[in-house]
Amino acid sequence: MNELREGDLVELTVGAPAHGGHCVARVGGEHGQVVFVRHALPGERITAEITELHKGFARGEAVTIHEPSPDRVEPPCPYAHPGGCGGCDLQHASGDAQRRWKASVVEEQLRRLAKLSYPVRVEELPGGLLGWRSRVRYAVDAAGRAGLLKHRSHEVVAIDRCRIAHPGIQGLDLLQLEWPEADALEAVATTGGDVAVLARPAGSGGLLPPDDPAEGTTLGGGGRVRLSGPAEVTERAAGREWRLPAEGFWQVHPAAAETLVATVVELLRPAEGETVWDLYGGAGLFAGAIAEHTHGRTTVVESSPVGAAAARENVTAEVVEARVEAALARRRVTGPVDLVVLDPPRAGAGAKVVRSVVAAGPRAVAYVACDPAALARDIATFRELGWRLVTLRAFDCFPMTQHVECVALLEP
Repeated sequence: MNELREGDLVELTVGAPAHGGHCVARVGGEHGQVVFVRHALPGERITAEITELHKGFARGEAVTIHEPSPDRVEPPCPYAHPGGCGGCDLQHASGDAQRRWKASVVEEQLRRLAKLSYPVRVEELPGGLLGWRSRVRYAVDAAGRAGLLKHRSHEVVAIDRCRIAHPGIQGLDLLQLEWPEADALEAVATTGGDVAVLARPAGSGGLLPPDDPAEGTTLGGGGRVRLSGPAEVTERAAGREWRLPAEGFWQVHPAAAETLVATVVELLRPAEGETVWDLYGGAGLFAGAIAEHTHGRTTVVESSPVGAAAARENVTAEVVEARVEAALARRRVTGPVDLVVLDPPRAGAGAKVVRSVVAAGPRAVAYVACDPAALARDIATFRELGWRLVTLRAFDCFPMTQHVECVALLEP
């Protein structure tokens, strides 16, 4: 077959899901060029438009479905289509199919990167597929209109509302107004009932990167202006209230914090007097919940000044404001330690952090991961150092998207 070009239409039979929100297909059969296809489901026969060309592979979007999967549904959002909003990856799949998709991706990453066969089931969170996202970032285009971004693009898609956004956010009029002096907006609706809106002034750093539902952080670098709502908001989890700035990190699904902290406590089985490290600790959610069982020395390491300040307000613990790798390497945190919680950002903890944690001699580590590839790489490092994966649970904290949250228990 002739070499592919951008804009070409090719007929494909769709293969398995891959990490990144697409399926794998090959042009012309099993030995043909790989095409990573969005808006498709395994087993479908489709026509895809080629959108990007790279060395060894191409990207495409399914524009015609000739033989649909029984798992295919009509997307509830009119902007979830090829060339539309890039915030959701899986609105064309049923809820069960989305969770099976995510489970297969986690399993594949463990096989490929950790050389480990482990059956995964993604657990559903309460609340359904829509109306869950409690922190939404809108980019603002050159005309001052707020919207969401196309997939792998800085082009702003004007929308009437985001269907996965929390009802408290959908009820705001941000998308009906013009924002000539802003580069980006963020709306926050908390489990404590607070609603706040912040803006990043124009010229403070350009447009946001493509919207990513797995990120609980806010607008990123540069100054923010609070437009409405309280400066400090309340979240509820682990049987208590947590206070943090409106721009602070918190899980974006209303049930996620409660689910994840309960899982971490259940897996670690903290005992009276044990010492705890909560690394990448944010506002101290895991540290606070575990300390209620241990009443021992507890240390939170958090690089964000906003997060570290929130941890000091919420948790009786030593709070180290530093990057985790630097804190461990420079012995600002020293062992021995009994229990460690790792909740790193998308890139994972990394080999240096894993080695430092293992060297401190904990009896168990709970690893909370928003990226299955990073988790698998770090599990591989733990295994090289003589540790084993005891349990892994996965949760659908980001319905309609490719993202999945995992909690892994690792022991020597």
